[in-house]
Amino acid sequence: MTSVPPIESIEGRGLPLRGNDIDTDRIIPARHLRAITFEGLGRYVFEDERAAADGRHPFDDDRFQAAKVLVVNRNFGSGSSREHAPQALHRWGIDAIVGESFAEIFYANCAAIGVPCLTLDPQQIESLQSLLEEAPETQLRIDLAGRRIEAGDAAFSAGLPEGERHSFLSGQWDALGLLLDNPDAVEQTRRRLPYLSGFTTE
Repeated sequence: MTSVPPIESIEGRGLPLRGNDIDTDRIIPARHLRAITFEGLGRYVFEDERAAADGRHPFDDDRFQAAKVLVVNRNFGSGSSREHAPQALHRWGIDAIVGESFAEIFYANCAAIGVPCLTLDPQQIESLQSLLEEAPETQLRIDLAGRRIEAGDAAFSAGLPEGERHSFLSGQWDALGLLLDNPDAVEQTRRRLPYLSGFTTE
């Protein structure tokens, strides 16, 4: 029995972040990669861009401070593979990301910490971002089982691969948590592996 919680739905306000090819260097500046823990990384999300925008960046907009769902465009999370990027977004408060497409490693790093990344086509993303900009109080509900996103009176069918969908719904998304919950199975596997238990000859 696992203590890793299943993730069936995410509800909350959305934060629209426009722009294609937003890379991990922009999400979390390289100087913060020296941290030996992910704690506190949330306050450094888009730090350089927020400083340049002088309070006008979406992550500094008072309307979006309680947002749980980030809505982005094409190829989000490209660039270096730093896991600090999804960790920082999650610790800022983001529990799910909806976008046109995602960089492969960024997508995998998000899944590993329980942050689903779902896709919509460009027209749907434009519609959702515009809705959130015009009515930031809109509540979003992401139903992972049905691959469905509800935003006020609007509803969208979202893309989510079956493997990730199953891992979230079954509570198997946290590989480390599963290992820690099953020490007997880990020990049995260790004993079967000759390079851990020693080789024998008969």
